Amino acid sequence: MTCSIARRWALKGALACAFAATLGNLPAVAEDAVLRVSAIPDEAPTELQRKFAPLGKYLEAQTGMKVVFTPVSDYAAVVESLATKKIDLAWLGGFTFIQAKIRTNGTAIPIAQREEDAKFTSKFITADPAIKTLADLKGKTFAFGAPSSTSGSLMPRFFLQQAGLNPETDFKRVAFSGAHDATVAFVAAGKADAGVLNASVWDKLVEQKKVDTDKVHVFATTPPYFDYNWTVRGDLDPALIKKLTDAFLKLDPANPEHKEILGLQRAAKFIPTKKENYDGIEKAAHAAGLLK
Repeated sequence: MTCSIARRWALKGALACAFAATLGNLPAVAEDAVLRVSAIPDEAPTELQRKFAPLGKYLEAQTGMKVVFTPVSDYAAVVESLATKKIDLAWLGGFTFIQAKIRTNGTAIPIAQREEDAKFTSKFITADPAIKTLADLKGKTFAFGAPSSTSGSLMPRFFLQQAGLNPETDFKRVAFSGAHDATVAFVAAGKADAGVLNASVWDKLVEQKKVDTDKVHVFATTPPYFDYNWTVRGDLDPALIKKLTDAFLKLDPANPEHKEILGLQRAAKFIPTKKENYDGIEKAAHAAGLLK
């Protein structure tokens, strides 16, 4: 009897080990059927929450999961949260995607971008009538957005360097406002003679009459480059990744509900994207000394 009991316990232990091993080989799903989402803080947290709310409800309907959006304090926090599996889906800029790709050993997957992100631009703005070209920035104070911002720092810096300007030596002072809307506020308040922000936020602020274009105006625009995307953890269940990808690609401006979502995302529609689209940004980051 004792031997029989011992054999049964041994068998149970073996089965438990086999089951645990099987689970270890399964792709990860979002914990407790909750999809955890975040975004780079390129605008005020309240604005990010407002923009995401309808999209979050849509993703809940498409995936059958509860969707929780958690704003973070800075760009680095989004990258780290994705790498440490605290979030499953993130809205990233081109440079933060490159950082996430490196931090996750190449496993982060960009699944969709706005059609506009294939040809994104940044706007140089000023309230100084004497500043008419990039060359006029010499000796002036200047505001970038966040240091890790693609459209508010990295790519404008890259194009400034191509124009023969080194911000650290040619500008009187360089400041980082932290966000695109904050850059406009810096320039409008005279905290900087000029600044740069992404075209999408500039257009939105103009449409919402949150900037006085008689005072603050665009004097230069960068060449186009790839920028924002939605990125997932690479170890998520492939079926969930497909659901999320399909959800973004199915958004149709002819559908009133979808039109609201697309409008808040400043998107005509979402299109597929791939890691290779951001190779140019990675090269620019190396050229700027932001990647080792």
